[in-house]
Amino acid sequence: MRLTAQKLVLDLVLATPRHEVTARGAVQVGKLFEISENSVRVALARLVERGRLGRVGRGRYALTAVAGPVQRHVSSWARLEDRVTAWGGGWCGVHLSRPGQVGRQDARRRLRALRFLGLRDLLRGLFVRPDNLVGGVYELRRRLLALGLDRGSLVFELGGLDESSEERARALWDTRALTRAYRDQLERLERSAAKLEELAAVSLERALVESFLLGGEAINLLAFDPLLPEEILPAGDRRALVEVMRRYDRMGRRCWRTYAMKHSIPEIVLPLEPGFDGGTEAAMDQGG
Repeated sequence: MRLTAQKLVLDLVLATPRHEVTARGAVQVGKLFEISENSVRVALARLVERGRLGRVGRGRYALTAVAGPVQRHVSSWARLEDRVTAWGGGWCGVHLSRPGQVGRQDARRRLRALRFLGLRDLLRGLFVRPDNLVGGVYELRRRLLALGLDRGSLVFELGGLDESSEERARALWDTRALTRAYRDQLERLERSAAKLEELAAVSLERALVESFLLGGEAINLLAFDPLLPEEILPAGDRRALVEVMRRYDRMGRRCWRTYAMKHSIPEIVLPLEPGFDGGTEAAMDQGG
C-alpha cells in the first residue's frame, strides 16, 4: 500500500506517547519518505477537517476523542490473547438495521467495525462470529457501537444452528490465507530484524523507513485478526507473529528515539516499552 501524506501523519500521531505531533516534526519525518512539506501540511489540515485530528496549540495536533476507539483497538495488537477465551460452540450475531441503506461513509465505518471484531456475513444483513471473546455478546456490542456500528443494529447470542448452517458459518474465514499471511509476515519481520541494527549503523534513515513500513503492515494484519477459536484455526502462528512483532517494535523504537533526539523532535521520542503501540491509517480507514 502506498504511503500517502495522510497515512504518514496519522501513523505518526498514533505512535507517539501522547498521540500528538507538531507540524515541524511531521514535516521532518515526511522527508524520510520523500513526502513534501506542502503535502504534509495539507494532510494535517484535511485530517482536522475529517475530525481525526484537532489543533491543541500553535502548530500542534492531537488525536481526537472520535478517533479514540479505533486507536485503542489498533493499539491492542500486543495483547490480543487477553481478548479471547475458550469457545463453548456458540455464536454471536449482528443483524444490520438498514443493510444497503446508509451513506457511503457510514457503511464503511460500519463494515470496518464488523471486520475489526472478526464478523463475517452468513446471510445478507446477518454477520456472525464465534462467541469466544472475553465479555461475550455484551462486550462485543459495546465495542461494535464504539467503533461505528449503527445503534439500530441487533447484537445477540446465536445458537442451535442446523448442521448445514453450522458448517457454512465455520467456513466463513479463509484460514489457509490467514495462516499464509501470519507466516509470510513473520518471515519478513525476522529477516528485517536480523539486519536492522547493522542497517541503522550505516543509514539510520533507511532503517527507520523499513521498520515503519514493515511494522505498520504487521500491525494492520493483527488489527483485523478475527481471533478465531482453536477449533477453527489454531492460534500458534498468530501468537508467534505477535511475539516477534514485540521484539521488532522495540528495535524500531530505539531507532526512532535516536532520530528524534538528533533532530530535536521530542514528541516522537518513543518509550522502549510501549504504552501505546502505533497503528496504520489503513486500519483507521479500511472498510472492506
